[in-house]
Amino acid sequence: MNLRTIVIGAVVAAVVGGAVWVSLQPEVVPVDMATVSSGPMEVTVNAEGTTRVRDVYEVAAPLSGTVARSPVSVGDRVTMGETVIARIQPGEPAFLDDRARAQAEAAVAQAEAALALAQTQITVAEADLSNAQRTLNRVVDLYERGTVPEAQLENATTAVDIAAATLDSAHASAQMRESEVAASRAVLTQPGEKASVESEDCCIDLHAPVSGTVLSVASVSSRPVVAGTPLLEIGPTEDLEIVVELLSTDAVRLKTGALAHIERWGGDESLTARVREIEPAAFTKVSALGIEEQRVRVILDFADNEEVPPLGHNFRVYARVVEWSSDDTVQVPISALFRTGNDWSVFTVSGGVAVLTQVTLGRRNSDMAQVISGISAGDTVITHPSDRIADGVLIEARDTGS
Repeated sequence: MNLRTIVIGAVVAAVVGGAVWVSLQPEVVPVDMATVSSGPMEVTVNAEGTTRVRDVYEVAAPLSGTVARSPVSVGDRVTMGETVIARIQPGEPAFLDDRARAQAEAAVAQAEAALALAQTQITVAEADLSNAQRTLNRVVDLYERGTVPEAQLENATTAVDIAAATLDSAHASAQMRESEVAASRAVLTQPGEKASVESEDCCIDLHAPVSGTVLSVASVSSRPVVAGTPLLEIGPTEDLEIVVELLSTDAVRLKTGALAHIERWGGDESLTARVREIEPAAFTKVSALGIEEQRVRVILDFADNEEVPPLGHNFRVYARVVEWSSDDTVQVPISALFRTGNDWSVFTVSGGVAVLTQVTLGRRNSDMAQVISGISAGDTVITHPSDRIADGVLIEARDTGS
């Protein structure tokens, strides 16, 4: 065997031996780590909400008619009892079909005939009164001569009074018949036959019931309305509250006065609010996934010392209502937790080795979990452990490239 063969064999043996040695070395797994901390912690119920004016006043038409073009627009400031917010004019008369028109024309003819009869009765009553007056004059002359008794004079005087009352009754009856004619003719009035220029007292002006801002106008243009039709809404936009619709299973865990953080309202800072009311009745709402849910409205007030930004009615916000809080508690990232049977566990780091550790948890939020026992503040745990991590595996901190 020559020297070259010996050298090549030695090199091959060294390479194979090195590979075997490397394969027998324990694997070191790179991992992400975090430190168990102790500090303040909150558990919140999170949901989208909307702002709304606390007291919204809806103005409705007090009677049927035609509401004129709105004198106010959304966003206008109004003053209670001064600003005219709507004007209602008399409505147009209805169209008459052939039968209704025939009935109305017959009613007019009947009323005119009754009026003619009443005028004839006036003529008769005037003649009776004139005759009674002449008779009275003759009786007075005879009575003064002493040729007729006093009873006959009294009868003549009474006849004059009766004739005068009959004439007054005839005049009143004629006036009534004239009104009936006018009423019957009014039924024949067609749309567009009203006077083109309305008088000042023909309409009803509605004034603002409260000082504030116009939130909505049902219709800017003129239109017919019936009594009770909503016209517009008014409210003081400086007095806002927040409405959050929570699942009923979440709402039962909250209490009146609970702290809430208001975010995603358009500014960078978080606003502070308090739960004022949890409504006692739930309602059914279909979620975006088509699932029926029982929701409860929770009403929040901005904190007294909070400077409310220029929000308005029905503005979108995001609320985090505090269900539980602690000023100082041991907590571990949720990403470090996993199940082992029915228990919660983490991998702690001790001397570069992963150690399987069972923990007892308390409250949890979306990021952290309260630790009751098993680990202490300052311990290092592995976050997002993969299936390569097991008890006793060698580990090292992952190089993040920073």
